[in-house]
Amino acid sequence: MLLLLNLLAIIIILLIPYLLSSDRKMIKYHSIVYMLIAQVLITLFMFKTTVGRMIINFISSIFEVLINFGLEGVSFVFGGITDSPFVFFFNVLLIIIFFSAMLGILNFLGILPWVIRIVGSGVSAITRLPKLESFNASASMVFGQSEVFLAIKDHLDDLDKARLYTISASAMSSVSASIMGSYMTMVPAQYVLAAIPLNMLSGLIIATILMPSEVKKDDDTINLKNVQERGNFFEVLSDSIMDGAKIAVIVAAMLIGYIALMSAVNSIITFIGSGVGIDTSLQEILGFLFSPFAILLGIPVAESVVAGSIMGTKLVLNEFVAMTQLQEVVPDLSERTIGIISTFLISFANFSSIGIIAGSVKALNERQSKVISEFGFKLLLGATLASLLSAAMVGLFL
Repeated sequence: MLLLLNLLAIIIILLIPYLLSSDRKMIKYHSIVYMLIAQVLITLFMFKTTVGRMIINFISSIFEVLINFGLEGVSFVFGGITDSPFVFFFNVLLIIIFFSAMLGILNFLGILPWVIRIVGSGVSAITRLPKLESFNASASMVFGQSEVFLAIKDHLDDLDKARLYTISASAMSSVSASIMGSYMTMVPAQYVLAAIPLNMLSGLIIATILMPSEVKKDDDTINLKNVQERGNFFEVLSDSIMDGAKIAVIVAAMLIGYIALMSAVNSIITFIGSGVGIDTSLQEILGFLFSPFAILLGIPVAESVVAGSIMGTKLVLNEFVAMTQLQEVVPDLSERTIGIISTFLISFANFSSIGIIAGSVKALNERQSKVISEFGFKLLLGATLASLLSAAMVGLFL
């Protein structure tokens, strides 16, 4: 029964962009089928084979060691404060600095550019999608939704509206490798690791249906000179560390602001509700609104409102706020619900990301940033559907 429900969810998730597609005749159905098969094989391998589980456990153990290294640095500066009861900023956000430094080193050594080229070429060869879109999707698994546009800045001016949408949707559907460690302190590592490749393909699938494009063979080229960091080693390392610090502070500021606003909204709702004899909150309202999506993904009805609340919080606020909400209710949820919701949370699909992406592109190409701003809801819709598709794929094997 759950299998049929998950298959129905995948069909509905794909049907929505099809009905809203800008040009159904241009949809590359063979590419979509290839990517769906790839997603099934990836998820099957990761969750249902002994080798896959061993690899996941091995990678998780590596990240656990890296997280501990990061905490050593935090503890040295802040005098063992990480040993006190859970302190979110020190035990989660400041780890981003260490992971950002590691990424900077791997980028300087040419390892990351090499991996991105291999993955991008593989995606393009299998799906027959343009090289630029495939490369950008693979780069989005590593760089943040702001930094990824730097790698393709020389191509931005030549992109039509449909291709620009695909590039932007891939960025919003992804996560930054620099914050993976922080995610793993909040949700099970296996779902973080599964969501990364699944989101890459999900973003391409939904974008290919919503706004398909046709690229001539002569125009299917890509300039990779902007991928690798230049300069000397210590300059690159220092810049990466400072970038990580900026991300940590920005996320902390957003959490303070969003959670404070959510508290204020809840006070207003409570005040209004007391006048009409209704006791509710923003989280409960979001829960009821998103519970049908939770049920469709195969989450038990008894847990659907709680799950829907977390999904809605991620969409309206951001994934970190939603993860803190998930942590509070983990003992009351089934493993299936935790897996599906955790996978859904691993992306940048929320309202604030529209402005972040438009602002990032504006610094590189003001004309194209205006085009991205026009996407608005369609960009958020595509990225959210991509998160739902990845969650539904994981649900098939839980």
